[in-house]
This record gives sequence, C-alpha cells and structure tokens, in this order.
Amino acid sequence: MILLYIGEVLSELKLGNGTSLLIFVNIVAALPSSVGKTLSTGGEVDNTGGLALFALAFVLITMGIVYVQEADRKIPINYASRYKAGGLARSSYLPFKVNSAGVMPIIFASSLLALPVGIANFTGSALVASGAKLLYPGGPLYLPVNVGLICFFNYFYTFLQLDPNDVSDQLKRQGASIPSVRPGRATAKYITTVLERLSILGSGFLGVLAVVPGAVEAVTHLQTFRGFGGTSVLILVGVATDTARRVKSELIVQEYDKLEEFYK
Repeated sequence: MILLYIGEVLSELKLGNGTSLLIFVNIVAALPSSVGKTLSTGGEVDNTGGLALFALAFVLITMGIVYVQEADRKIPINYASRYKAGGLARSSYLPFKVNSAGVMPIIFASSLLALPVGIANFTGSALVASGAKLLYPGGPLYLPVNVGLICFFNYFYTFLQLDPNDVSDQLKRQGASIPSVRPGRATAKYITTVLERLSILGSGFLGVLAVVPGAVEAVTHLQTFRGFGGTSVLILVGVATDTARRVKSELIVQEYDKLEEFYK
C-alpha cells in the first residue's frame, strides 16, 4: 500500500508513471551488484572472451532498444484549411510509435508469472509448487509463456491507448483526412490495420528481448545476465526517455507561462 501511494504521488508530480519509476529505481539499485558479480565470476574462471561478448551484447541491446523506442510510423494527413506564418499549411502527419505499449506488457507478464509462486508459498500445495517450477525462470514453460503473455498484453495495451474510432472521429472534427482514405469507417479501418502491424513488430521486438538473456548465458557461460536482461534495459530506457520527455514538456510550459505574465 505504501508503494502504491508513493507511485500515485510521483504520477501527480507529472514525473512519469509512478509505478514504472519505482521499478526503475529498483533496477538501478541492483545494477552495481549485478555488474560486480558478473566481473568476479568471469575473472574466477578466466572467461575474458565471455565478458567481452557480455559487454557487447549489453551495448547492442541498449542501442536497439533506444532505436525501437524512438521509432514511429508517420501517417500523412491533410487539413482542409490551416494557416501558418508565410502561407497556407495543408499537410501534417500522425505519429504512431512502433512500441507504443512501452514496458507495460513486460510488467504485466512478469506479474502474472510471479503469481503461481506466490500462490504456492501461500497454500503450500505440492501440485501448485510443481506448476510454479515450470513457470519459474529457467523452467521449460517460462520462455514460451512469457513471450506469449508479452505479445498478448502488447496487442491489448496498444489498442487500449489508441482507439482507432476515436482517432478517426477527432480527425473528422478537425477537418483532417488521410490521403486516398475516406473519412469515417475507412479511416478507422486503416488506422486499425496500421496499429495491428505495429503491434506485431513491437511484440516481435519484446519477444526477442525475452529470448536474448538465455542465449547470452548459453554462449558466455555467465549466469548473472538473467537478473539484468533485455527487459530490464527496456524498462530503464523507456522510463528514462519518458521522464526526460515529461520534464522537458513541463519546462516548456513554464516558459510559456512566464511569457504570458510578461505580456500582461
């Protein structure tokens, strides 16, 4: 309850999603120990090549996450009339992010996968405990179930954030339209198709992040990557970029407020 309250306070401060920020802090706090354990393990067995490959995988994952997180699909839209200084502006675009769901599918999937372990500890049932072992990290069902849950929640959360019918109605009210697409149902159907394709790309991206830690462990023979894998880096990058974007927007709003006070 205390953590939920802190998360709500952080959200009210407009610093980003409070729950995501708490998870971000938890991951950052565990980062030094994870890196130190990896270096000590590699040094004990003289696995210099494994450490180099480990570092390279970490850098490549981070670069890939930043690229995908900032990538978007720009749909051109035309306005019936829009004026700007120096002439008439008739065209713009509607941006849709490739991974619009961000880190939420991973959070939901991790929470559901941790539920059987909690139930087994609470009930003490041997049957539930055996099922929880199958879904525990390293278990035979952990990877396929995790990827499946991530894909499902990514698709669900994408359409929860963006309703194609609502976007189509807003464009129609603003006198905007997508080239070669009729306003109304045709626009909603077109946006739905675009979001479905983007959700497939986003799900594939998140699925790869779920598979990468196990692959890196198998090649480098370093078992410390499981606690700080691609999903953790995705949470770090996603929360950091979102928080930086929100803080920047708040600073811009404050500058506009100062200008308004100056001209009063």
